[in-house]
Amino acid sequence: MNTSAAESIMPAIPGLTLRHYRRGDGAALAELENADNAADGIHWRSTGEETENWYARPTPGFDATRDVLVVELGGKIVAETNVARVDTTDGLREYRIGCTVHPDLRRRGIGRWLLRLGEEAAAARRHNEPTELTSVLGTWCPELRTGKLALIEQEGYRPVRYFFDMERPNLDGIVVPPMPDGLEVRPVAADRLRQLWDADIEAFLDHWGGFEATDERFETWRSDPKFDPSLHVVAWDGDEVAGGVVNEVNEAENEATGKRQGWLASVFVRRQWRRRGLARALVMRSLAVLRDRGLTSAGLGVDADNPNAALRLYVECGFEVVMKSAAYRKPMEPGA
Repeated sequence: MNTSAAESIMPAIPGLTLRHYRRGDGAALAELENADNAADGIHWRSTGEETENWYARPTPGFDATRDVLVVELGGKIVAETNVARVDTTDGLREYRIGCTVHPDLRRRGIGRWLLRLGEEAAAARRHNEPTELTSVLGTWCPELRTGKLALIEQEGYRPVRYFFDMERPNLDGIVVPPMPDGLEVRPVAADRLRQLWDADIEAFLDHWGGFEATDERFETWRSDPKFDPSLHVVAWDGDEVAGGVVNEVNEAENEATGKRQGWLASVFVRRQWRRRGLARALVMRSLAVLRDRGLTSAGLGVDADNPNAALRLYVECGFEVVMKSAAYRKPMEPGA
């Protein structure tokens, strides 16, 4: 029987086993991810409910029961790898590979093994998912995750885009500017949530990256345990969504860090309403909303090369860079 390249480098650790994701693994996977982040000084935290929600609805690009592999040792999940397919805004088909290894088992070859498994899974999917787009491998890495950085660079991945996590360390002295003429902030009724989501997706079509904007992903967004429409700040032009900020509070993260921080999870303005000061008006109103909920700081993520000068806007709104991450890519082998 032929042995794949990944199988040939499986670490010789007694009791190490590999299997596909099963419903109910969410709590263990969240615990694994949180341990990994804590070891690297990364503040992101998740819960089992969030993981189960994200994996609950198969899409054309990602089916957790097919695309997530978990590693067990002594009956406990100690690592995982996953592959998601996304057709990107810069005209590529990207197979995005994620890997997580428990800190206690680092530097024993598990990460390289899982990365290779992900690459083999991507190659198999590429063969079965015909497209005229050029296919590439991709992954994501914060600068604090030095072990992964070393591994992916050794394996031929190169950075193609940089991103910043930013934080406003306090919510004091918030000055809320007037709304642009003809626009008003109104709550989002339950029957308008899809309209808000579609507007957010549309606004990012001319940004770098890519997202699977399916009905299933909408349901995942709406079902996230952190989802709280009362925190959202949305600008309306009559019945049209002009722009908005989808705000959220990650209680698991706040508990781990000791902060009381809210997140501006998505800040967007649709093309027709840009260059009128709307983004600034929405960001400052979002900070006021978070402050009024008893939070004391705010965070957001931004593309370092955002085409609409978002980075400059956020600095002017009191945010500062606290962490840099990068999207990495690697060509897929011809014929893979």
